[in-house]
Amino acid sequence: MIDFSVSHLPDLTGRRVIVTGATSGIGRATARALAGAGARVVLAVRNRAKGEAVATRMPGAVEVRELDLGDLASVREFAAGWRGDIDLLINNAGVAAPTLQRTAQGFEADFGVNHLGHFALTLLLLEHLTGRVVTVASQAERMGRLDFDDLGWERRPYRKSRAYNDSKLANLLFTAELHRRLEAAGSAVAAHAAHPGLVATDIYHRPGPRRVSGVVTDLVVRMLAQDAEQGALPTLYAAVADIPPGSFAGPARFAHMRGAPELISRSSAARDPELAGHLWRASERLVGVPAPL
Repeated sequence: MIDFSVSHLPDLTGRRVIVTGATSGIGRATARALAGAGARVVLAVRNRAKGEAVATRMPGAVEVRELDLGDLASVREFAAGWRGDIDLLINNAGVAAPTLQRTAQGFEADFGVNHLGHFALTLLLLEHLTGRVVTVASQAERMGRLDFDDLGWERRPYRKSRAYNDSKLANLLFTAELHRRLEAAGSAVAAHAAHPGLVATDIYHRPGPRRVSGVVTDLVVRMLAQDAEQGALPTLYAAVADIPPGSFAGPARFAHMRGAPELISRSSAARDPELAGHLWRASERLVGVPAPL
């Protein structure tokens, strides 16, 4: 286990950072920590007003830009408006839809936002990247099984847990293939992934269909869940630590559910280069963004 905390962040003065989904939870904690270390942080958020409110409570140089990962037109607009280098891109935003929902282009929401939106964003910004890409994944990927004949859940009965798990497997496969392509191109940019562990969020407490209910779940959350600041540590570790490219960081304790970050393993599916290449090519076709690598 690595003794890593926010206090271990290096001086990031002058570094330019983008954090998607930075208005709440892990994304907000990640952005705040990086801004506190001196980075110039862009909160890439769907709700600009909420982003502005969050930015006023952060230290340092924080800017808000609109980005809806569920709409590829918004992704393209965000990327087209970018000028200058990007030292660090944190692909943090994510959804776990309680029912079958679709993005502006008709993709199933979990896959469309968690994977395809970030896939397109990363490729469109790649010419500006100079440092690292960190994508927030999850150990839920171990239960993912991508169905390339029906990635959009057009024919299969929708299963919300399966859709989320698949999107997290896609995050790790994307990271692996991005790392492979960057290395083959001789690029200095590194690609990493991070698993935040079990993090207490509103999903466990709010009423309605989004709530994860049940006595066992409530007990596990009370006993093991971390707060957002702790949940952000694997992302921050992947962002700044001296680790091999293509690494996967997560909490060290309780089956990687909490604790200080360390490098963790991933499923055999997430390590499959053929599967990663297949997903990359399918993603290129779906989003219409040819890889610059």
